[in-house]
Parts: sequence; C-alpha cells; structure tokens
Amino acid sequence: MKRAQLLSSDKDLAQQPLLGGFLNIDKPAGWTSHDVVAKLRPLLRMKRVGHLGTLDPEATGVLPICFGKGTKLATFLNNADKEYDAVLRLGEETDTEDATGKVTRSSDIPDTLKGEAAESALRAALLSFVGPYMQQPPMYSAIKMNGVPLYKVARSGKVVKRTARPVTIREILFLGMHGKDVAFKVSCSKGTYIRTLCLDIGRRLGVGAHLLSLRRTRAGDFHLDDAVDLDSFSAHCQEGVWQKYAYPLDMALSGLPILTVKASQVSRVLNGVQIGFEGLERWEVFDQGVSLRFLNPEGALIAIGQALCPSESNFSGGGEQEAPFKIKTILNS
Repeated sequence: MKRAQLLSSDKDLAQQPLLGGFLNIDKPAGWTSHDVVAKLRPLLRMKRVGHLGTLDPEATGVLPICFGKGTKLATFLNNADKEYDAVLRLGEETDTEDATGKVTRSSDIPDTLKGEAAESALRAALLSFVGPYMQQPPMYSAIKMNGVPLYKVARSGKVVKRTARPVTIREILFLGMHGKDVAFKVSCSKGTYIRTLCLDIGRRLGVGAHLLSLRRTRAGDFHLDDAVDLDSFSAHCQEGVWQKYAYPLDMALSGLPILTVKASQVSRVLNGVQIGFEGLERWEVFDQGVSLRFLNPEGALIAIGQALCPSESNFSGGGEQEAPFKIKTILNS
C-alpha cells in the first residue's frame, strides 16, 4: 500500500489539516509501542492516537499508527497477518523467551546442528510449524488472567498455567545460520508470538532456543519499504508537512467492498440511521459477514458496516425490504 499524495505541495500540506488516517512508522529498538504513540500525540496535536499490533520494546519495524478518525477503524485492521525477519539462538532458553531475559536452561549443540549438516534439520524443524498450531502465550505478555497482565505476575516471580491459543504460520523461510544463531522469515496470523515460536522450534530440535532479534517487515498492507523512521517523521512534523506520510482512511481499507450512498441519504447515515439498497447509488458484490465501506458520492469514506447476507440474495428491486447490511461505525467526528 502506497502513501497518498493528498495535496499538491508542502505549503498545501501545512495549510490543510488531515482529520484522520494512518501512519507507517519504523519503530526503533528500545521503544515500547506506547512510547511511540506518546511521542506522536503532541507532534500531531491530536488526542486520539493509537497503534495496531504491539511490538516488543527491542523489536523494530512496521508499527501502524492510527490517528483522529482512523482510531475508529483500528478493529478492522488488527486482524491482519504479519511478517517478520527473526533470529533465534540455539542452546539457551530464557524466562522472557527473548534476549532480554535470564537464561533458565542451557544445552550443548550437537554436531547435527553444526555446519552444513545443520541446514536440513533446521529447515525441517521450521517447516513443521507451517499451518495451524496451538501456541502457549509467554508469561511476559500483556494477556490478562483474572484481570491482571501476565507480565506483572511474571515480575513477581510466579509462573501460572496459560491456555494455548490457535495461531497459524503461513510460511517460514530459512535464511541462514551463523554459529548458534538461525535467521528466518515468517508470515503468520495475528496473535502469534515469535518469541514463543523460537522457543518451540528449539524444543523440537531438542536444544532449546530464544529469540535474539526481531524486525517486522509487514503488518497487513503496511510494508517496511514504505515506513518512515521516527526521527525523520518528527522532523517533518516540525516543518508542518507530516501529512505526506499519511494514509487516508479509505486507502487502509482498500480491500473492502464499496457501497456508494446517495447524496440525499448521507446525512441520515451520519446520524446513525440505517438505510437499505434504495439509499445507495451503486454497490459492489459482497458476501455474508464481510465488512463494507460506505462512501458519499464524492468518494469520501463516511461509515463502515457489515453484510448480514450476500448482496445478491436479498435484492428484488423494491424499496421496502430489510437491508442486507448494518452500518456499525460512523465517521462523522
């Protein structure tokens, strides 16, 4: 997904405020995702700023940011797949499952995992995780148990039983090995902990492992090639031209079917009134359960809805029948 050149010049950008959208920030190491939001909020001069898909403090890479009206659309983007470049270290497990923790188990590396002989064994172990698998969340995570984040329980020295959750590994590519360190690329579903994946790979190999480094290269339609580092973005904010790095609301939802609302019905939609097919100028075919984009005649996004049934199953040309969709999120403020 490419950034939109919304206005014709830096002067235009400085004079015309953007009320909502998304940013693609390359998060630096040592920053929490919340730190990045706290940094951006005063720079953007907006209270409503959030992030999509948390990155651990030492991880780097794509951190999508939503601001203004974009915060209303976060739930529609949080389910996107992610891609990472990762390095795991064989022979050591840690209490955090990454390089920031204390070593809890050490193992010697057998000859089968050294030199050229190691590649086939490593490829087989990596590929064995492709597809759905049940992953136990790490203790050092924000998942809550009885209302308390697990990382707070872990800091008190306790370890509690966690329920494994289904995740999906779409693809794993072996990139190389240097000593005890194994580099790989992974594409996975939301909610996948790469730290835990490294732990599980190490245990499958019989030597244990932990995550050494992590860089997110994609989150949904946000790619690392298009990301801007935080220092550069801060400088552009000072210059008043940060909007050239913004993605419009509609662009971030480009995969959703479009329903164009008649001019006479736009105010009704913005006031929370449900409409039917008779209130639309045109629409794209949609299936039951999918999210839908509602645009005004000028092409601006005004609402997000959900299909209650397929578009072709409930339309007979009459204006009185029940609409096969429901408007759920309105973007009027």
